[in-house]
Amino acid sequence: MVALIVILFPPLLIAFLLVMERVEEPLRRQTSPREVEAFLDTATPGEVGTLASSGIRRAMSRWRARRRRRPRNMTPPAQPAVLDFDSTHGEEDRDPD
Repeated sequence: MVALIVILFPPLLIAFLLVMERVEEPLRRQTSPREVEAFLDTATPGEVGTLASSGIRRAMSRWRARRRRRPRNMTPPAQPAVLDFDSTHGEEDRDPD
């Protein structure tokens, strides 16, 4: 039994270290300005809340995880419509009293 442990321990340790390296790699990577711009364009309110409360690293990791879950052929979320009201329209709907 001891011989089996002695034989299996080094390969298992190396496998564990390789897995941990893959886990740590995204944590060491710096956030590029292009990623920040894309984040600000497509972030959900929850992701913006994470940015405000926990900082850019956690918000970016949450955003990246959401983007990984989304199918590649799915179109990006639509931009919110910008409403253009002219000043006369607002005065017609107001109650004079």
